[in-house]
Amino acid sequence: MDVRFLGGAREIGRSAILVNDRLLLDYGMGGDGGGQPLDVDPEAVVVSHGHLDHVGLVPALLKGDRRPPVHWTPPTRDLAYLLAQDTLKLREGQYNQPFTRAEVGAMGEVSQTHGYGEPFEAAGHTVTFFDAGHIPGSAHVRISDGETTLLYTGDFHGESQRLLSAPTSRPDADVVITESTYSDVTRDPREREEARFVEAVEETIVGGGTVVAPAFAIGRTQEVAMICAAHDIPCYVDGMGVAVTDRFRQTPEYLRDPDAFRNAVGHARVVTGRDGQRRRIAEENAVIITTAGMLNGGPAMTYVPEIKGNPQNLVAFTGHQVEGTPGRDLLDTGSTELDGRHVQVAARRKAFDFSAHADRDGLLDFLDDYRGSQLLVNHGDRCEAFASELEEDGYEASAPEVGETVSV
Repeated sequence: MDVRFLGGAREIGRSAILVNDRLLLDYGMGGDGGGQPLDVDPEAVVVSHGHLDHVGLVPALLKGDRRPPVHWTPPTRDLAYLLAQDTLKLREGQYNQPFTRAEVGAMGEVSQTHGYGEPFEAAGHTVTFFDAGHIPGSAHVRISDGETTLLYTGDFHGESQRLLSAPTSRPDADVVITESTYSDVTRDPREREEARFVEAVEETIVGGGTVVAPAFAIGRTQEVAMICAAHDIPCYVDGMGVAVTDRFRQTPEYLRDPDAFRNAVGHARVVTGRDGQRRRIAEENAVIITTAGMLNGGPAMTYVPEIKGNPQNLVAFTGHQVEGTPGRDLLDTGSTELDGRHVQVAARRKAFDFSAHADRDGLLDFLDDYRGSQLLVNHGDRCEAFASELEEDGYEASAPEVGETVSV
């Protein structure tokens, strides 16, 4: 089996792996949402999950009369459409559109959905999805060409969240392509982090303040809304997370507790999008869960300036803030650039780690079942270092580069 790393090797973003020059695993944008399509024409495509860096460029594969079948779970299909439409909206009028509305529409012609544990054929390979616990519909992908069995982890999480249960599948594999996003991070247990968040939020609200919780639309918004519902904390949901939540309601079988999810949806108040409404909400004693997670767009551009002057208010970051983003600048310095304006924020800032990726312990726990397999480390900013650490622990591990083909 030949495995060619077109993207996602020694980097986070633009995941794309070609197997035997026939089967494409994921086809994503760069981590900043950028990037142009590659020169690739697969016989079939398999998508691990519905995040931009894994599915964002799939419509670009459908230019002209090209129609490779695209295999994914139902939630991943739904998210792919939503993300593609959002990409078109954000880049409207730009000369470097990666795909057109016609190509987004063509996804309906090629889409083939599969549940977990249901083998299917794709480009001469037998493929099976297994729950990866990252976001609804996320999958470990096992591929066999009749001689070699490859497991592509996609992105995965090792412990339960309110939205999803901890995955337990450990499919047999000769070769494992593993993500390594947080290979140098060890987190507190999720329950402890949730307790920290609830304490900070309740202290703010009881004191007469407002909490703005920047959150990623897919997974994080719903997780935080479920935490608020479980602790009877008043909350609003704004931005793209509203549409994503609606999609998840259509596939409840991919959620840990559909009843708890429905309760959270009923508990949260949805913002319709008018700025006047947002300014009124910014004065309420409640949590406002809003995109963008790193303050690089979305309704957060309205909310943060509205609450910035009161030290009783709180900006509660719910995920990692990448260096150079407005969110990271605000967290570190108390000021940032929002929509071209310099904003000094007197409101308190706190960071909470509700990541849906496995940390170092989670990665090692998962990989412990693959000590006899060949490991290929990707999707991280320290892939080579993690591969070396695995080798020191007795694994056969390496970190391929972008453009490299590995024969396994």
